[in-house]
Amino acid sequence: MREWVGKRYWIVGASEGLGRAVAEAVNRAGAEVIVSARSEERLTDLTAALPGRSRAVAMDVTDQASVEAAAEDVGEIDGLVYLAGLYWPQSSRDWNADEITAMADVNFLGAIRVLGQVVPQMVAKDRGHIVLTGSLSGFRGLAGAQGYVPSKAGVMVLAESLYADFRKTGIDVQVINPGFIRTRLTDKNDFAMPQRMEPEDAARRFFEHMNGDAFKSSYPAPLSWIFRGSQFLPDWLYYPLFNRKR
Repeated sequence: MREWVGKRYWIVGASEGLGRAVAEAVNRAGAEVIVSARSEERLTDLTAALPGRSRAVAMDVTDQASVEAAAEDVGEIDGLVYLAGLYWPQSSRDWNADEITAMADVNFLGAIRVLGQVVPQMVAKDRGHIVLTGSLSGFRGLAGAQGYVPSKAGVMVLAESLYADFRKTGIDVQVINPGFIRTRLTDKNDFAMPQRMEPEDAARRFFEHMNGDAFKSSYPAPLSWIFRGSQFLPDWLYYPLFNRKR
C-alpha cells in the first residue's frame, strides 16, 4: 500500500469524468490534490466538493507557457497523474486535420510538456510517482481512430521508456490502460462498447493500481485480454476481426 497522508498530487485533466473521480479517490485517501484543466469553473466546483485539502490551477496543456506557469504555481509535488484527453471518432476518408492534431497535442504532447516540468524535480530528489493514462485501444491500430489511438499508443510507450529508466530509482512510474468509460467523449461513438464502465468504477480500479507497486494495469477483463492478445494476431486475421468498414 502506498502512503497518501501528507502527500501532494497534481491531477491533470481532472475537471470531469475519470479525472474527476480519480482526484476524489486520491483526496479521500488523504493526499492534498492540485487539480488542473482548462475550465477554471469546473475545477472550482470540484475543489468545493472534495473532502480534503485541494487547490485548482487552470492550465492549457497545449500551451507551453501555460504549463510552465501552472507548474510554478503548483510547486513541489510527490506525484503526477496525467488524465487529460481529447477524442473524436473519424475515418481516414474524412480526415480532419484540426481534430487529429488536437488529439495528438492534448493526449501525447500535453503529457510531454507537463512531464518536462515535473521529471527534473523528481530526479533531483530521487523521489516521485508518475501515473500516465493509456487505453486498451492503444495496443494496435484501429479504424476510425486516426488521432486517438496513435496518441494513446505514444503515451503507453512513453511510460514504458520512463519505467525502463527509473525502475531502480526512487521514482515510481505506472501506466493504466482503461477500456470504454461512460463520458462525453465515448458518447460520440456510434458502435457497441462492451463492458463500458461508469467513471466511478473505472476510477476505483485506477486508484487500486496506483496503490500497488506494479507498473502496468489494463482493464476490464476479459476485454483487456482481447486487445492485448490482438498484438499476436497476423494481419490477415486481425484486420477483418477488429476493423469494420467505416
